Amino acid sequence: MIEKTIELIKGGNITIPKVLFDNYKKLKLTEKELIIVIFLINNNVNIFDPKKIAENFNMELIEVLEIIESLNTKDLIKIEVTNDNDIRNEIVNLDNIYNKLAYLIVNEEKEEKKDSNIYDKFEKEFGRTLSPIEYELINSWIEEKFSDEIINCALKEAVFNGVTNLRYIDKILYEWKKKGINDKEAVLKDKKQFNNKKVEKKELFDYDWLNDNDE
Repeated sequence: MIEKTIELIKGGNITIPKVLFDNYKKLKLTEKELIIVIFLINNNVNIFDPKKIAENFNMELIEVLEIIESLNTKDLIKIEVTNDNDIRNEIVNLDNIYNKLAYLIVNEEKEEKKDSNIYDKFEKEFGRTLSPIEYELINSWIEEKFSDEIINCALKEAVFNGVTNLRYIDKILYEWKKKGINDKEAVLKDKKQFNNKKVEKKELFDYDWLNDNDE
C-alpha cells in the first residue's frame, strides 16, 4: 500500500486530513480502506466509479467493491443514486465520515480540557468554590512549572489526610521539589520508603531486649 500511496501523491496534489490520518484506526479503517477514502475525498466529481478506482490502484474490481461495501457497512460512506435530466448517477456521500471525525475532535478537546482543568479538580475534592487567593496560589504552582500530575498527587495526599487547605498542599509540593519528586511514580516510591521506615522503627521498639536469648 505504501507504493500505491506514493503513486497517488506523484499523480498530483492531494488532500489528506490530518485528523483522518491520525484517527483512521479509531474508525476501524484498514490501510486499503484509508487509501480509498483519501481517493474519494480528492475526487472532485464525487461520481462513484469503481472501475476508475481499480485502475488507479491496480486492484481487482471485486476488491474495490468489497472495500466500498465495508465502508458502507461501517457507516462511513453512502452511495446515493441521483437522476439529473433522466441520467442516473451514483454519488459518493462522505458526510458520515466527516461527522465521525468531527465527533472525535470534539471529544478529544473535551478530554484535554477535563484533564487540564486543575481548578475543577480542587473544587470537586473540596466541595466548594475556590477563593481568588486560592486561584492565585494554584497559578503560582503552574508558573513554578509544577505539572498537573504532581499537583493532583499533592491534592490527593491532602484529601487522604483530611486536609482541604492549599497552604498544606503548598508545603507538600515544595517538600517533594526538594527531594526531586516530580511525578506520580516518584511519589509512590517515596511513600513506600517512608512506610518501610515506619515498619522498621516499630519493629525496633517492639523488640523484647530483656528476653533476648541470643548467646
